[in-house]
Amino acid sequence: RHTSADMRRRVAEREWLAVEQLPGYAPDLNPVEGVWSAMRSGLANLVPGGIDQLAALIRARLRPMQYRPELLEGCLAGTGLSLEP
Repeated sequence: RHTSADMRRRVAEREWLAVEQLPGYAPDLNPVEGVWSAMRSGLANLVPGGIDQLAALIRARLRPMQYRPELLEGCLAGTGLSLEP
């Protein structure tokens, strides 16, 4: 657990590190949910031939996103969280 005495000590040793306790389930605070949402468009009726085909399709859908920082920044902004300290 992140609230253990050992973890609190480790965090305290690093002035640059800020830790926030988040709820156990908070998809609205998870920027990855926005990425998955953007990636899933058009996959609703897909019936892959196997796990390898599905994995290849997911990689193909995620690859272009790495070249669209505005999309990824939008996913982060949608959470209300910020990269700024």
